[in-house]
Amino acid sequence: MSAVLATSVDPAALRGPLSGLRVLAVEGMQALPYATQLLARLGADVIKIERPGTGDTGRASTPGITDPEDRWVGATYLRNNLNKRSLALDLQSERGRELFLELAGRVDVVAENLRPGALERLGLGPAALCDRLPGLVYLSVSGFGADPASPYRLRPAYAPVVEAMSGIYDYAAADGRPPRVSPMGGVGDIGAGLFAVVGVLAALRERDRTGAGGVVDVAMFDSIVAITDIVTNFWSLGLEGGGPELISQSCRAVDGWFVIQVGREQQFAALARAVGRPEWLEDPRLADRSGWVRYFEDLLRPAIEHWAAELTRAQACALLSEVGVASGPCLRADEVADDEHLRVRDMHASYRHPGEDRPVLVPGNPIKYDGFAPEPDARVPWLGEHTDHLLRTELGLTEDELVALRDEGVIG
Repeated sequence: MSAVLATSVDPAALRGPLSGLRVLAVEGMQALPYATQLLARLGADVIKIERPGTGDTGRASTPGITDPEDRWVGATYLRNNLNKRSLALDLQSERGRELFLELAGRVDVVAENLRPGALERLGLGPAALCDRLPGLVYLSVSGFGADPASPYRLRPAYAPVVEAMSGIYDYAAADGRPPRVSPMGGVGDIGAGLFAVVGVLAALRERDRTGAGGVVDVAMFDSIVAITDIVTNFWSLGLEGGGPELISQSCRAVDGWFVIQVGREQQFAALARAVGRPEWLEDPRLADRSGWVRYFEDLLRPAIEHWAAELTRAQACALLSEVGVASGPCLRADEVADDEHLRVRDMHASYRHPGEDRPVLVPGNPIKYDGFAPEPDARVPWLGEHTDHLLRTELGLTEDELVALRDEGVIG
């Protein structure tokens, strides 16, 4: 398990391939916060703009913990805001917008995931900012993008909405039962976040060459369609109903379930020999891939589960992996938290929170970069934790000015 998240981020200590990059983010929930967290984990200085009093809407999610001032901090916020600084600023106020514009002139990237048009109405949209700051990269992440020709442009969206619209829920539905919603967490959010990071890095590379910034527009719907590529691809190739002709199934061992995937003839031969059924290789019903699928429940599953009946998931997968059959156990949450591979790879970060019997875990950074030994992740910022420091150091505001702004509700 990686180091405990205990301290707030120190921008002077930021290290990594993106050190020196500065990001000003008006963001909420998961898609953009995941993207900016990844940038921060690679060394960028991310300043997060939050609404005074309530903050990022992800703070209100459940379950969660409380901060030192006994304010609620929800799980969505805890997972997606490591290594950032929080500035509580009211963009609805004229003075708040003025301060935002001053800050925008001191960063490389302005990023937002509000509904399309929200920042434009405040005079803070991409046209206004990029005209004023020609070297700025402006990142917009939304449900359906900023193109006015899209019939969905103004619709609100969360991950399950765009996942459903990608066709993957219908593709995976079975036996007339209702589609299972969010089968893998916020894939629609995280996928959009990953594409957003790629787009920003490409735009920054272009700025390095030309000196000009630009607008990166990422739609969650576009992103999840790219991720669930098999849906329309298979349909266009004439495959309607059911999956491709391969074995991709869960089977039972003595202590639970494991998954195997077999899509090539040599893999099927290895599977047959491993489970003690070499006669499958002479069975005309199993002579091609369509037969593997057609007779899986009647012939293959019973034999595989008979073979695994006295094996643990780990033992079955080890034996199959030795002969080249891809397999893995269906782990429980506690097993994922204690997995040796994930410990070696520092894929768990933890909050030690007073009153909790066990640490609150969040995923570590999956990007491992040779020669880059990052500092341990800093915890998420408490709401407005860095407001005064940022406005003093970045914009030169005095203590009297900060007090007046707080009294007016411009900052929090």
